[in-house]
Amino acid sequence: MDYKEKVYQAFLESNIVFTSDELSSIEYADFGLSNFENEGLNLIVYENNDRYCAKEMVLLPFQTCPEHLHPNRNGEPGKQETFRCRKGSVVLFVEGEANGVTVKVPEGKENYYTVKHGIVLMPGEQYTILPNTKHWFQAGKEGAIISEFSSNSDDASDVFTDPNVKRVN
Repeated sequence: MDYKEKVYQAFLESNIVFTSDELSSIEYADFGLSNFENEGLNLIVYENNDRYCAKEMVLLPFQTCPEHLHPNRNGEPGKQETFRCRKGSVVLFVEGEANGVTVKVPEGKENYYTVKHGIVLMPGEQYTILPNTKHWFQAGKEGAIISEFSSNSDDASDVFTDPNVKRVN
């Protein structure tokens, strides 16, 4: 089964009801790194307007969303987002003291994963990331389904630690 089919099946098995239009709009983001199953993100965006954004994300087992931040834009605060784990597990890393939570960073990318304060999210748990805060996250061995509730999402303004990342709307 290829990765697109795995992602599609994960959305179907999430116990979240999706329309056929939503399922046909799944975004498979590889961040221009051509290493999708290690560094990638899969999402369905319900709403993204000038005030707020709502989306569901699937991460395959051990799949990682690269380190980035949402900077201030045009004199306005950057994106603030709340991640809520729905299924599986995810480890979210944010700025702060290293606290012993570890995962396997994608090979050869150690210099691009700099924040070390880990937060483990299990189903029903959530965490809010303030604007302009470096963060990255990785699914556990069973993968993860995560809901994101945030202020407006503007992928083009995100700043990634890895200069090879290409992420645009």
